[in-house]
Amino acid sequence: MSRLSAPHELVSMAEEIAAADAMLSAMVGAELETIARQIRGLQEQAAHALERAQRDALLHRAQCRFRKQPGGVYHLYRNAAGEPYFSLLSPADWRGAPPHRFEGSYKLGVDMRWTAVSEAEEVAVPSLPRGSQEER
Repeated sequence: MSRLSAPHELVSMAEEIAAADAMLSAMVGAELETIARQIRGLQEQAAHALERAQRDALLHRAQCRFRKQPGGVYHLYRNAAGEPYFSLLSPADWRGAPPHRFEGSYKLGVDMRWTAVSEAEEVAVPSLPRGSQEER
């Protein structure tokens, strides 16, 4: 720049720099907010994975007097001493009066992870769209 330049050019240049700084600040702020949301989502996924691993470990440690096979559905009960155990008999097989408190039914996956039967049914059965023929 020349000392002979008009002063309004300096003001104009300063305004452009300020506008660029404001735009960069807003863009970086938006990027950082997106990254923060992604981190929170990953933290939630990690917590869910840890909870599921703990539940699966507890289920694998439940007393069982038969060999568990992947793909099988097993029914978890809790005896009078508070110890969990698996049975092949569902509450319906006991005609609604099982000998101990029923905790839930679980399916063993090929990856040796457990899925609650109620969760598997929610995923497997899609809901009908509103106004479909079956609702009428």
